[in-house]
Amino acid sequence: MLKEYKSVQEIVGPLMIVEGVEGIKYEELVEIQTQTGEKRRGRVLEIDGDRAMVQLFEGSAGINLKNTTVRFLGKPLELGVSEDMIGRVFDGLGNPIDKGPKIIPEKRVDINGSPINPVSRDYPSEFIQTGISTIDGLNTLVRGQKLPIFSGSGLPHNNVAAQIARQAKVLGDDAKFAVVFGAMGITFEEAQFFIDDFTKTGAIDRAVLFINLANDPAIERISTPRMALTCAEYLAFEKGMHVLVILTDLTNYAEALREVSAARKEVPGRRGYPGYLYTDLSQIYERAGKIKGKPGSITQIPILTMPEDDITHPIPDLTGYITEGQIILSRELYQSGIQPPIFVIPSLSRLKDKGIGKGKTREDHADTMNQIYAAYASGREARELAVILGDSALSEADKAFAKFAENFDREYVSQGYETNRNIEETLNLGWKLLKVIPRTELKRIRTEYIDKYLNDKD
Repeated sequence: MLKEYKSVQEIVGPLMIVEGVEGIKYEELVEIQTQTGEKRRGRVLEIDGDRAMVQLFEGSAGINLKNTTVRFLGKPLELGVSEDMIGRVFDGLGNPIDKGPKIIPEKRVDINGSPINPVSRDYPSEFIQTGISTIDGLNTLVRGQKLPIFSGSGLPHNNVAAQIARQAKVLGDDAKFAVVFGAMGITFEEAQFFIDDFTKTGAIDRAVLFINLANDPAIERISTPRMALTCAEYLAFEKGMHVLVILTDLTNYAEALREVSAARKEVPGRRGYPGYLYTDLSQIYERAGKIKGKPGSITQIPILTMPEDDITHPIPDLTGYITEGQIILSRELYQSGIQPPIFVIPSLSRLKDKGIGKGKTREDHADTMNQIYAAYASGREARELAVILGDSALSEADKAFAKFAENFDREYVSQGYETNRNIEETLNLGWKLLKVIPRTELKRIRTEYIDKYLNDKD
């Protein structure tokens, strides 16, 4: 039964206090009718006796306390899901914004979802090819994994996100592949970039886009990733599809959380973010995975810009605890003209060993990955030493490693945003680059692989 009240007592920012309520539930959807007849939506954020705190999605500007009606709808915020959502663009609350017809939903689902039971989780083990060598070759993405991209202000994370959305696929699996893209607090130009890129390349035919713009209400940002993940869960676990969820930018999402927390006058945590930031982020990240007995899966790539490039900032810091690694974009590489500027040394995929090897990528993948990491690290150290002491201070091996690092940045890392390399091309390129290193220094690769692959690759 719908309950209607005219007892609004206070409005603070996006929050409204309604008194004299009864039978109201947490997360219940609310409809607010202003004195002009305009209708806005919100949700119950907190209940204290007969007082309810309502969070407004469209903001509180222009609301008159005495003449406003608040109607509690008895249900949470829901998304109408259907396979017809593929190829469409929605706002942060699930309304179509691409001038297409309304979606006729197969059913309506609570966007808050529920965590996957750990007992029923299946361990991620299938390789996902993104076409980007630094990810496929060295920080392999596995189906069901959550692997964030840590970027910085002004770095080309949007280009990387669009490239992954275009190119990603599961090898050797006939199941359908879909991309669910959720954008929070991005500019109109950024939104248009993604829509144009997806449309031009045909990626839109397998994608669902949820876009919250910077001038949209900040509160909508809190719902946007949950809308995207609800859609992904429907496609993965009910339609048997492999779904890649790309969320950008989680920093804008956390800022919206901080804004609501400040309006609620909560005790702030680190840098003013609410103390429950870790819990809130985990509710998003942990909706990725595979379920035993079901063919579908959700793989998640959240993207966040580190304020002041600080990896110890609360948002990347907590994200690193929850997720299985990170891909880091480097400002130094970007300024050197490397595209994409992925810095492989601090980047990490904790599940990469489960998705590579014979029958998945190739038998030599693990050995070459370890050797390339070691050689690149040695090469960077040698280059730094040469700057201080000069080239004459380097041994022949050091010079070889320095040469390798230079070639690695130019050929392996800097592949551009349009090049789609399959895993064979990536592995072969790694062997080609390793030729500059003396064979005696290839200590991390088994002899049989050196004999088999080193001389074959031009």
